[in-house]
Amino acid sequence: MLTVDFDRLGLLPGDRALDMGCGGGRHAFEMYRRGADVVAFDQDADELAGVRDLFAAMKAEGEVPEGAEADVKEGDALSLPFADGEFERVVAAEVLEHIPADIQAIGELVRVLRPGGTMAVTVPRWFPEIVCWQLSREYHDTPGGHIRIYTDKELATKVENAGLELLGKGYAHGLHAPYWWLKCAVGVHKDDNPAVKAYHRLLVWDIMKKPRTTRYAERLLDPVIGKSLVLYFRKPA
Repeated sequence: MLTVDFDRLGLLPGDRALDMGCGGGRHAFEMYRRGADVVAFDQDADELAGVRDLFAAMKAEGEVPEGAEADVKEGDALSLPFADGEFERVVAAEVLEHIPADIQAIGELVRVLRPGGTMAVTVPRWFPEIVCWQLSREYHDTPGGHIRIYTDKELATKVENAGLELLGKGYAHGLHAPYWWLKCAVGVHKDDNPAVKAYHRLLVWDIMKKPRTTRYAERLLDPVIGKSLVLYFRKPA
């Protein structure tokens, strides 16, 4: 389930690419599949171990182009262990809302982006996120949870102030917002709730099968209640 549109990002085979706060690695895997030289970066060693294993499996199964490279790196988003301008493409998906010093983290992302390079930043969208916070304190008030809700303008301004130019924006995962509203309403951890289980089955089916009906529905829902905001930036050459 991808949030970033890699065609809009401009990812090309051979690009040096960073997935900062990669989690389970969904965006890193797609960049690798597209032929990038990708680094999956996170502070969670267990997550990174799984990402490394899947990188190896993808290569063994011939799922990546010749010459594509992939590696993992553990560290702190506030002090990235990379050289200035090391990456042509940078992705920070659903991570800044967890970081108290978000401006410092954005500064590091801009530092490691090469002049002329592009970056995609995604966060939970303001309206769907507000609904979740109103329905459930447990949704966000947990260690490592969401500590802020961004408006489109706030996030764009913070990244622009760090030196990037806004190229455009999009929204994603319109089918997922109602699912999280439902979970917040019945209890975030009550996955055995019949309605939650039924909706989860729908989402899994949609991800696996990609039927036309739900693809069309999501295209209609994304601009209205898309769960994620996606902003695309360029670093001036």
